[in-house]
Amino acid sequence: MKKKQIEDSKLRLMVFKSALELGKKIDKHLLEMYNLDDEEYTFMVPIKEIFFNDGHMKIEIEETVRGKDMFLLTDIGNYSITYVMHEFINHTSPNDLVIQLKDGIGACNSHADKINIIMPLLFAGRQHRRNTRENLMCGQFLHELDMNSHVKSIITFDAHDQGVEHALHDTEFDNFYPTNTILDSLINDLSIEDLKNIVFVAPDNGATGRRNVYLNSFQSNHINREAGSFYKQRDYNHLVNGKYQVVSHDYCGNENLKGKTAIISDDMIASGGSMFDVVDELKKRGIKKVFILVTFALYTEGIEKFNKYYKDGLINGVYTTNLSYIPENYKKEEWLHVCDCSKTIAQIIYNIHKDLSISTLLRDKSEPIKLLEKKFGDENV
Repeated sequence: MKKKQIEDSKLRLMVFKSALELGKKIDKHLLEMYNLDDEEYTFMVPIKEIFFNDGHMKIEIEETVRGKDMFLLTDIGNYSITYVMHEFINHTSPNDLVIQLKDGIGACNSHADKINIIMPLLFAGRQHRRNTRENLMCGQFLHELDMNSHVKSIITFDAHDQGVEHALHDTEFDNFYPTNTILDSLINDLSIEDLKNIVFVAPDNGATGRRNVYLNSFQSNHINREAGSFYKQRDYNHLVNGKYQVVSHDYCGNENLKGKTAIISDDMIASGGSMFDVVDELKKRGIKKVFILVTFALYTEGIEKFNKYYKDGLINGVYTTNLSYIPENYKKEEWLHVCDCSKTIAQIIYNIHKDLSISTLLRDKSEPIKLLEKKFGDENV
C-alpha cells in the first residue's frame, strides 16, 4: 500500500538506496515532530534507481516535487549495493553514488524550490590538499554543486578538513559532529572507575581538534582528565595501497599512564592499521582500558584484527555511528557500538526547513556534562 504524502508541508526527502535504513529512521522522527507518528504517512518521495547493463544509471522521481523543499540523503560509503554491467556484478563505489546524486538533483528538473544535500561521509574528504600533481577532488565536487543555483546547502558530518568549505561561495556548508550521540552511549557504558582517570588521545596531529572536543565535554569535578597526542612519521618514498606507510608513532604527553582509561578519537577508521599501532604504544605505557571513538568505521580490510585485539584485552570497545554503511554481521560483535544519529539529522532538517537556528545543534556541549553529573550523582545516592 502506497503511503500518503504530508499535504500541508513543502518538506520532502529523497532517500537513495545507499542510505535507506538511516532515511527511514529520519522520516519517522520527522513524523513525530509533526505529530504524525503514523505508518500511513511519509516525507519520502518514491524514486526508482535504474542501472543499465552498459554501466549507466538514472533516477526517476515518481511524484511531483514542484515547489518543494528537497533534502537528498546519500551514503557514498555504501559498497553493499550491486549492479550488473556487461554480465559482471559490480559493487557501487563513491564515484558511482556521487554520479547518482547528481542525477537525482537533475531529476528535480529545476521544479524544486530548494535542494539540500545531506552527505554525512563527505565525498573525497581526504583529498583536501595537493601534495603533488593531483586533483583536489573534494573541492572540485563542492564547486560543481555550488555552480548549481538550486542547491541551497550541503550538510555533512565530521569533515576531514573543514577548510574544504572554501570551495563554496553561494552554497551553505554545515559540518556537524556526532559527539553528543557517541558520548551518550559511552558514558552510560563506562563504570565510575573508568571515568575517574581518563586520558584523551589523538592518534595523529590532525586529530587533536577532535580530541579536544571530547576532552572539553568531560567537565566534571569527579574526573581527573589529561590529554596526549601521537605524531606519525611516514615513509613518503613508498606508496602502498594508496597510503604512505607509517614508520613510527611518537607520543607527546604523560608517559606514565598506568591504570588509566584511554579514549582515542578520530574522524574515521579505514583499515585500522594506525589505530592498532597507537593501542600497542598506549599499552606499553600502562593503559588499563582503551575505547576508540570514530564517526565513520569503514573497516576496509575487515574486522578480524579488531576481534583479535578485543579477545586479547587490548581494546575494550569501538564507538561509531550509523552515518555510513556497516555490514550487519559486523554490528553483532560485542565490542562494536553503533550510535544512531537519525534524530539529530531529523532535527537539522526540521530547523533548516523552518528557518530556525542550528547553532545549538552545531555547538551544544551541555549534554555530556549533564550525563556525567547524573552518573556521579547516582553513585552518591
